Amino acid sequence: MKFYQTYRIRSYEMGLLFRRDEFIGVLQPGRHRFVDLFGTIRVDVVSRRDPWLQHERLDLIVKSGALAGHAEVVDLDDHQRALVWIDQRFQQILSPGLHVYWTGFKQVQVEVVDARNGRFDHRDFKVIARNALATKFLETCVVERYAVGVLFVDGRFVEVLPPGQYGFWKGHVDARIVAVDQREVALDVSGQELMTADKVSLRLNATVNYQISDAQRAVCQTEDVRQAVYREAQLILRAIVGARELDAFLVDKDSVALEIENGLRQRAMAFGLHIASVGIRDVILPGEMKELMNKVTEAKKAAEANLIFRREETAAMRSQANTAKLLADNPMLMRLREWEVLEKIATAGHLQVLIGDKSNGEKGLADKVINLL
Repeated sequence: MKFYQTYRIRSYEMGLLFRRDEFIGVLQPGRHRFVDLFGTIRVDVVSRRDPWLQHERLDLIVKSGALAGHAEVVDLDDHQRALVWIDQRFQQILSPGLHVYWTGFKQVQVEVVDARNGRFDHRDFKVIARNALATKFLETCVVERYAVGVLFVDGRFVEVLPPGQYGFWKGHVDARIVAVDQREVALDVSGQELMTADKVSLRLNATVNYQISDAQRAVCQTEDVRQAVYREAQLILRAIVGARELDAFLVDKDSVALEIENGLRQRAMAFGLHIASVGIRDVILPGEMKELMNKVTEAKKAAEANLIFRREETAAMRSQANTAKLLADNPMLMRLREWEVLEKIATAGHLQVLIGDKSNGEKGLADKVINLL
């Protein structure tokens, strides 16, 4: 039967001495011998290479005060968390409770933070968020460069966050970020069956370009911004097109689009939106109406062509009448006109003159031509 117990503690170890299950103290590195007649002594050798002291009776060890000068104690309340760096590298996040780490062997830094505000903000946030163990305590969210984030804590609006990465403590608050895209969106309002004031049915395709200007209002005032814009555009299209006759609508579609844009812009402000532009792309008429309008257009063009022809014919006849009157009043001009005609005939090709007879004592055609030449 052994009456002595010998324990060897290496340079990187510490011994926790118990007698009759009561903590007695800490044993330094070296050889230790104890007289143990009844087997009441126990030494638990722990390594300081692991910075954290893990033991089933940690509370008794801490309460004894024997760790002073050898270890530091971190006692966290329910609303506290601790960020731990070991040798200048982030290691882990500590949950509420009692924690003990050794000093002197490794460089350990502990930063205690308050988790009651819910949001985690730190200069080394990106390094901490990348740690695999941090996901147990932190919920992260990324707001892309083209968006903003609407933050709600416990269902209450807090603020609008710019693009970036954000973290929140799990289990302490119910935090939610709604990402809102702030790029301009082109919405097609297609296949709208409308009826004009003169009871003509048509199909209309329009485009609405909009952008979210107030993220909070866009999230809180409507469930689906895109669907809200589509619905309002439908109603305004029906109201404005239905108040016009077909001809008036087709002649001035740009003013109709502008009126739709103004009406939609006023309604969209309630949703936190800015309407950039509204355009009418296509107006599709029924087959029979299209044929009828083609006939009307054809008749109008034929009438316009006939009017132009008659106008030009009238102008030509008026010019001929003026010329005839001028020649009748001036015989010399008439003779010059005759010379011009003969010159054109002579230069145009071979000139053949048919000479008639001198009947009834009148001067024949030959004499007339000779006199003229």
